[in-house]
Amino acid sequence: MDVKREGVAKKKVIRRVAYLVVIAAAVALAGWRVSQLKPAVPVVEAATIWPDTVKRGPLVREVRGLGTLVPEDILWIQAAFDSQVSRIRARSGDDVKPNTILLVLSNPQMEADAVDYEWQTKQAEANLADLRVRLQSQTFDQQSAVATAQGELKQAEITKDKEEQLFKARLEPEINVRLAQAKWEQASSKHQMEKQKLDIMKESVLAQIESQKVQIEKLRATHELKKKQVGELTIRADIRGRLQEMTLQVGQRVKPGDVLAKIAQPRKLMARLQIPETQAKDIVVGQRATIDTRSGDARNGMIRAHVMRIDASIVNGTRAVECKLDGPLPKGAVPDLSVDGTVEIERLPDVLFVGRPVFAQPNSPGTLFRIDPDGKGAERIAVRFGRASVNAIEIADGLKAGDRVILSDMAGQEQASRVRLN
Repeated sequence: MDVKREGVAKKKVIRRVAYLVVIAAAVALAGWRVSQLKPAVPVVEAATIWPDTVKRGPLVREVRGLGTLVPEDILWIQAAFDSQVSRIRARSGDDVKPNTILLVLSNPQMEADAVDYEWQTKQAEANLADLRVRLQSQTFDQQSAVATAQGELKQAEITKDKEEQLFKARLEPEINVRLAQAKWEQASSKHQMEKQKLDIMKESVLAQIESQKVQIEKLRATHELKKKQVGELTIRADIRGRLQEMTLQVGQRVKPGDVLAKIAQPRKLMARLQIPETQAKDIVVGQRATIDTRSGDARNGMIRAHVMRIDASIVNGTRAVECKLDGPLPKGAVPDLSVDGTVEIERLPDVLFVGRPVFAQPNSPGTLFRIDPDGKGAERIAVRFGRASVNAIEIADGLKAGDRVILSDMAGQEQASRVRLN
């Protein structure tokens, strides 16, 4: 006979509720423990990092820039006249001397003008010779007139003396003496006038000759100028060097100001560096520099130099800095050769510094991973950078001498405060 059991269903419900409460508490406890866990430390391969040790000592501040070797002196030869290329005697790359003919231009009108002024000069010289003869003839005529007047004066004087003597002897009337006196005065006046005319004529002769000489000199100077201009149609190098540019063709027309050729002295070169404007502000004329021409071995390719000019303008974020080379050029150094240049800004005698991280900016805050003493991990710390050089930067705060830090880019762990080195 079956016995009825009472309260069984109720016990089942209570048991089920108890299980659910226990499970919920376990889940909550597990969630709480998980929330208390710290995130996993990122792992970085030690072989991939760029470590360095913080040092204390002297630091040379330098800035670096790329550039090219350029000639110190470049002779730009320009066309002076409207002309046409007749002959080309030299090409780009040729070594030239001062009297080397580069090309010959032609201008028929200039050549015709030179010939015309040459004949005008010769005609003026012939006219001067003819004028000398005519003026000399006129001078002789006037001198003859003076001599005639002088003779007449002499005769009148003799007649006057004779009449005066006869009058004193009472052999001639007084009227004859007076007539003789009048003729003598007339002859004397005529003689004086003829002499004055001769003096004036001499002055006139000199003036006319000088005027003609001035005309000749003017024509001669114009002829020399025209001849010189025709001579300048033959273009010469004027200096010893190398022809850098010659792009003209025979028959080509050129006008005044057009560039005909560019000549440089290949052994007198300087380095023109392009320095970022943020770094160029500390450069001054006279600072020492080193130019790497990448020619030959590392020693022979380095040339001592110094800053001789800083361009005032900024182009594409850089300033041009020209450095005069103080040492001999290595073999293979030619104009337009690409070079690296390093300019020494200053020498800091005793500072705390480290190799320059790729992201570090001078005089600004930043962070670095400091490697643990055991080398198994690294911790991110705040630092403040000071003055910077090409490959090193001053540590103003945050590190001490002997600390080892990671200089390579750690952008992949920018959210991590620690990393583990594997």
